[in-house]
Amino acid sequence: MNITIPSYMQVFVTVGAIVMAALALFIRLKASRRPVTVKKIIIPPLGMTTGFGMFIVPEFHIQVLWGAIAFAVGWLFFSYPLNRSTQFELIDGEVYAKRTRGFAYILIGLLALRLVLHEVVEQYISVLQTGSVFFLLAYGMILRWRLFMLKEYRRITGQNHAG
Repeated sequence: MNITIPSYMQVFVTVGAIVMAALALFIRLKASRRPVTVKKIIIPPLGMTTGFGMFIVPEFHIQVLWGAIAFAVGWLFFSYPLNRSTQFELIDGEVYAKRTRGFAYILIGLLALRLVLHEVVEQYISVLQTGSVFFLLAYGMILRWRLFMLKEYRRITGQNHAG
């Protein structure tokens, strides 16, 4: 079954993605003023895990190879600039994310790249399957970035265990 989405819905979804990215950017920049904790590092990927529920619906099903490739691209390529631009500092015994000039540009660049890739991929598979592919790409990116953050947090605090 191939579901066609009206063009105005595609525009709505694209605008929604841009608004969500702007909101994420605002939240990330604001968060750098508050101490980082293990909970703040691990909650986003845990919350995002609920998105796997979309695969219950048959229209979201994709080939396993497509999913593995999407996850790998997110894990290997999209997370790389986030990892490189994420740095922590210890201030008065608390860990803070250092503000880096490039971080906002990296988030905007990743969004632009995802939007362009989304339009290309959408020409070959359904809109819902495209959503599945890009969810897995984003999940791979976020999971690796947050694991990197957790490792750095533990390094800077001297912790070798969860806590």
